[in-house]
Amino acid sequence: MLTKQERFTALDVFRGMTICFMIIVNAPGSGAGVWTPLDHAYWFGFTPTDLVFPSFLFAVGNALSFSKNKFHSDSAFIGKIFKRAVIIFMLGYLMYWFPFFHRAEDTWAFNALANTRIMGVLQRIALCYFFGALIVHYCSQKAAVIISALLLAGYWAFLFLLGEPGKEFTMLGNAGTKLDILIMGNAHLYHDKGGPIAFDPEGLLSTLPAIVNVIGGYLAGIFIQKKGKNYESVAKLFICGGLLIILALFLGQFFPLAKKLWTSSFTLLTIGIDLAILALLVYAIEIENIKFGTRFFLAFGKNPLVIYLLSELLLTTLQLIWVRPQLSFYDWINKVFYQRVFPGPLGTLMFALCYMLLCWLVAYLLDKKKIYIKI
Repeated sequence: MLTKQERFTALDVFRGMTICFMIIVNAPGSGAGVWTPLDHAYWFGFTPTDLVFPSFLFAVGNALSFSKNKFHSDSAFIGKIFKRAVIIFMLGYLMYWFPFFHRAEDTWAFNALANTRIMGVLQRIALCYFFGALIVHYCSQKAAVIISALLLAGYWAFLFLLGEPGKEFTMLGNAGTKLDILIMGNAHLYHDKGGPIAFDPEGLLSTLPAIVNVIGGYLAGIFIQKKGKNYESVAKLFICGGLLIILALFLGQFFPLAKKLWTSSFTLLTIGIDLAILALLVYAIEIENIKFGTRFFLAFGKNPLVIYLLSELLLTTLQLIWVRPQLSFYDWINKVFYQRVFPGPLGTLMFALCYMLLCWLVAYLLDKKKIYIKI
C-alpha cells in the first residue's frame, strides 16, 4: 500500500508536465508560422500538441483514484463533485468572456453574453470530471471498462449514423457540430480567427469519448495503488499502453485519429501514450529515485488550475494592451525582439518557452510560500 507522500509525486510531476506544455502550445508567439510540433493536426492526424489536453484529463482521473474514499456518504460525494464541476465550468466560461469589453473603433463595447462561447477546455474538464467521477464511484472497475467501451462505440455510431452522408467525419458535416448548433446556437461556438464558420473542438457530443480519458487515468491510479510501485507494475503499464496504441492505430484505419473530433481511436491512442509516460515516471521517480528536474514540474502540478487560468488571462491582457493603434504588446514584443533575434518558427518557440517560464515563476513563488489554491 502506498503512503500519501509517495503516491502523489509521480502524479504531480505528470500533471505539472501537462500544464507546462499546455502553456507552451497556447502561447506560440506571432510574426511567423508556429513551430510544427507545437501546432495541432489540422484535422486528421496526430502531433505532440494533441496529447496535452487528453493527458490533463488522464491526470484528473488519476487524482480521482486517490480521493474517492475521502467521502463518507453519497450525498457528500455528489455535493462535492457537483460543486467542483460547476466552479470549473464557470471559470472556463468567464475566461472566454474576459475581458468583458472589446475595442470598437475609438471606444469600448461590452462583450454581449449572446456571443460568448459556452464550451471550452475547462468546461470539458468540468463535465468529464463530473461524469467520470460518477461512473468510477458507483460502478465496479469492470463496469467502468464496459461503460468506456460503450461510450467509444456509441460515439462512433452517433457520428456515422447521424452525420451528413459522406461527410460524417468532416468539420461541418459531423453530428457533433449539428448538435452544438442546435442546442447552443452558432454564436456560442468557437469561431477560428473570428471567422463565420462555427465548429467547437470541445463540443457536447465529443465530450463523451473524452470521459474515457478520465476513466483511463482512474484505472491506472487504482492499479498502481493495488500493485505498488515496482517493476511488475511498470511493465504491465507499458504493456497495456502499447496494446492500446496498437489498437488505436488499427481502428484509425476506419475511424481516423482526429483531436478536434476527439475520435475513439484518438482516445485510445492518448490513453496508451499516457500509460507509457506514467510508467516511465513511476520507474524513474519512485523506483530509481531520480529527482532531477522534478521540482520544476512539481511547481506547476501543485497549482494547476490557477496557473492555467493565469496563463490564459495574462495572454489575453497582453493582446489587449496596445503599444500603438492596431499593434498589441503581444505582437510588438514578438516583432521587435523574438523575430529579430530568432527569426521564423524558432522565434515563436522561444516566446512560448519564455512565457511558460514566466508562469512557472509564479507557480514557484506560490509553492515556496506553501500557497495551494484548490476547489
